[in-house]
Amino acid sequence: QVQLVQSGGGSVQTGDSLKLSCVVSGLSFTNYAMAWFRQAPGQEREFVAGIQRYGLNTYYADSVKGRFTIYRNPNKNTLYLQMDSLRPEDTAVYYCSTRYEMSALAENYDHWGQGTQVTVSS
Repeated sequence: QVQLVQSGGGSVQTGDSLKLSCVVSGLSFTNYAMAWFRQAPGQEREFVAGIQRYGLNTYYADSVKGRFTIYRNPNKNTLYLQMDSLRPEDTAVYYCSTRYEMSALAENYDHWGQGTQVTVSS
C-alpha cells in the first residue's frame, strides 16, 4: 500500500520561509517521479514543483520559480519543498504526490499526501 505522509507548514509572514516534507512508503522511491501541488479555497489544484525519477530534473510553476526548491532524499524516502520569500498568494493547502512518470496535471496522479496548510500573512 502506497502511503505519503506530510509534515511541515504553518502560518508565517511575507518573506518568511517554510519547509514541507513528505515521507513515502509502499513503492520504490527512486523509481517514481514526485510533485507538489497546492489548492487555495475555491480554486483548482495547481502544480507547484516536480522532480523526475532519480532526481534527474526539476520543474517549477512560474509563480514559484526562484523561490521554491524541490528535492528528494532517497536514503529517507522523503520529498521536500523548501519555500523561501513566501507571499500571501502562496496561501493554500499543499499536497505531495507520486506517479511513475512526471506530470504537471493533478488528474494524472493516484497517490496523494493528506495535505498541509500554509498561510502567509502580509
